[in-house]
Amino acid sequence: MLQSDKPVPEEVFSVLRSGLDRRTFLRATAAIAAATPMMGALAPDHAQGAPNRSAGDRLDGSVLQPHTGKIRGTYVPSTVENVRWGRLPNSEGEPVATVASGSVVTFDTVSHEGILEDQGRDPIAYFGDNGVPSDEVLQDAIAIASSDLVHDFDFDGPHIVTGPVFVRGAERGDVLAVDVLEIRPRVPYGVISNRHGKGALPGEMPPGPVPPNTTPPAERGNVSVFCSVAKRRGRLRGVLPDGGAGATFPLAPFPGIMGVAVDVERDGITPEPDRQGETPDEIDSVPPTVAGGNLDIQDLAVGSRLYLPVFAPGALFFTGDPHLAQGHGEVALTALESSMRITFRLTLFKKGDVAIPGDPLAFDRPFAETPEFWIPVGLSDYMPGTPTPGDVNLAMRAAVREALDFLGEELGMDRAVAYAYLSAATDFVVSQFVDRSTGVHALIRKADFGH
Repeated sequence: MLQSDKPVPEEVFSVLRSGLDRRTFLRATAAIAAATPMMGALAPDHAQGAPNRSAGDRLDGSVLQPHTGKIRGTYVPSTVENVRWGRLPNSEGEPVATVASGSVVTFDTVSHEGILEDQGRDPIAYFGDNGVPSDEVLQDAIAIASSDLVHDFDFDGPHIVTGPVFVRGAERGDVLAVDVLEIRPRVPYGVISNRHGKGALPGEMPPGPVPPNTTPPAERGNVSVFCSVAKRRGRLRGVLPDGGAGATFPLAPFPGIMGVAVDVERDGITPEPDRQGETPDEIDSVPPTVAGGNLDIQDLAVGSRLYLPVFAPGALFFTGDPHLAQGHGEVALTALESSMRITFRLTLFKKGDVAIPGDPLAFDRPFAETPEFWIPVGLSDYMPGTPTPGDVNLAMRAAVREALDFLGEELGMDRAVAYAYLSAATDFVVSQFVDRSTGVHALIRKADFGH
């Protein structure tokens, strides 16, 4: 595995790529790696081992306050100046850092849970009521909650979004590859929430009518479940409170939000109107789009790679919505939300580079991979503002079409044969059912194709 935190574009493969299509390139590198053990030292980080779903076991009970502990590469803390609350950076967003392609960047992300208005916008009081000492509440969470950052509980998203980071040389039509290198939970606790009018069962869970948005958030009867983290049989697990039948569950941390900026007018993405009925310049943080964002795909753990189409100069990468664990579907509304330190490698591929999955000249949707799977992504609403948001049937059909396109472009499969293969051998998973634009992703086994 590459250990250097200096920019490391994948130049070591450039000679192999020359004159080869991606399929031939992948087969060639696999054969060389098998024949030459030392080749593993040159492979990209995302190619080393399966996604690390037990990365939460690195939590030792300590609290990672800003600027403390191990930090790799360029550091982006979640200061008030570095974050947006409930909105995503657009193409005019001022970057908080500038890096070269191949750079390692570490973000201190902050969870929105525990600081939202229905929880009092006072993390010391909220977490204190759940037995957390004040010195174990994150200083950046306290600073954000007590700041004058404007946040509309009803019309903005809930998330604390950190960034954006400008990647030198990135232009519209290029592709940004985001490798998840390391995740370190910052606190030994988290929160799972279910709010009126949201989740998979709006109007049913929580019980009772949906309160009007004139009701103060703290009086709406929303449900937030505090979970501690404890070690069971040598592994860290989430622990439900009383009423949870003694259940615990494994941690599998990943960032829910990874995305790049768009120009809302040029790219046809329509932000939801604000409280005054006006159209904001930035989209809210809830729906995933063609530019990524709140994808909530639990497979994007350590060892994974997400490819994002670039829409703006510098790409303007951002992240947030850190999860300690999430079931496919995320049915209540949130996962086990908890602040985390996340280290990425950001690598730029110019338009037409054969390393881009699918059609390298027309890559326009998020796509992911792990050492085990290729992961085409389907959304019910790639462009927020279309008439049928949240329709899981649309997301499923989109994921199937994306998978068919990938298998045809990448591996040259006949479309009818690819359709048969997907029906027999590929799982299609509901990523999340709660973010207005529902997500479904495919898990195509690389081993079935000799990788």
